[in-house]
Amino acid sequence: MKLFPTQEVGSLMRAPFLRKQLDESVISETEYWGRLLGVERYEVLVDKLRREDYTVEELRNWASLYAIRLHEAAGLDVVWDGEQKRIEMYEHALRQVKGVEFLGKVKVWDAETYNKAAIKSKPQLAENTYVPEFQFAKRHARRELKVPLTGPYTLAEWSFDEYYISRPRTTGSLIERRREAKREMVFDLAREVVRPVILSLVENGANRIQIDEPAATTKPDEVGLFVEAFNEIVKGVNARFTIHICYSDYTLLFPYILEAKAHELSIECANKDAVSLGQDERRGYEILKLFREHSVDFALAPGVIDVHTDFIEPPELVRDRLLHAAKIFGDPSRIIACNDCGLRTRKWDVAYRKEVNLVRGASIARETLE
Repeated sequence: MKLFPTQEVGSLMRAPFLRKQLDESVISETEYWGRLLGVERYEVLVDKLRREDYTVEELRNWASLYAIRLHEAAGLDVVWDGEQKRIEMYEHALRQVKGVEFLGKVKVWDAETYNKAAIKSKPQLAENTYVPEFQFAKRHARRELKVPLTGPYTLAEWSFDEYYISRPRTTGSLIERRREAKREMVFDLAREVVRPVILSLVENGANRIQIDEPAATTKPDEVGLFVEAFNEIVKGVNARFTIHICYSDYTLLFPYILEAKAHELSIECANKDAVSLGQDERRGYEILKLFREHSVDFALAPGVIDVHTDFIEPPELVRDRLLHAAKIFGDPSRIIACNDCGLRTRKWDVAYRKEVNLVRGASIARETLE
């Protein structure tokens, strides 16, 4: 495998024809991106938009194709469709599950919200849209695909428990009973929801899967539970697994993360780093020292692109971050070039330029060491 391979981290803002009211400006934007990205037969979509002759499913398929081509045109080695067919990482996952009731929007940060659900009974996978989503992407992608899924710990942590906590328990303190209830909820989501999706994807040819666990360190005393649940969903599965944890205190992962049966760990670093050039002082990457001290077995994907700003990182900054990360970690062959997180909060012109420079910067870093 080449040094500093490049890959996406999941989400991308929805295609303009999905997120905006259709008018001539949106149609022109659709035409612009179709031409720039080399989307085959994009003229057909433009014509359909002008004649208002389309279905929602058609638009979602076109959006998936556009997003795949955006990542490929930028030059990424591993791509996805930017979750164009999904609502949002949490709600999309639980909309396909029996035993869940959505209660309304809650605020996360800034203007970001999500539709919070309650677990009312033992969760069971009722629908699986991930397979047709992957099959479409597989038919059209020209690069290797990595499918993102929300992990069982985050699904549990972001939900209300109205089932497990109410089940009769004859022993233990209230704290112990709550801990037992949480464990049961996490493992039921792992075994009954996430693992079946993983197995169905692998059966259909998926060989790279990313498990998103942004809540992994929310409760420090439950980090071990997150790792146990991850190992449960991947055991015996022949695929390459990435754990993605964004905007967290990564020191809390230790020592538990050492037991994770993952091939890669994707973390946020660029958001904490300076934008000046140079390889001596890169404060966003100091956490890599801890991974080196513990001699972790997996590869590391430290973000070298900040997804929370419109600043376009020059290739030289990407190069410096990657070379510094490789120096700290001690093994350049296990450093992957990627973003801090998904790019769903950035407009396409910003996201595209960031990804182009990610690829260019990784190439320069590669040439420096080769």
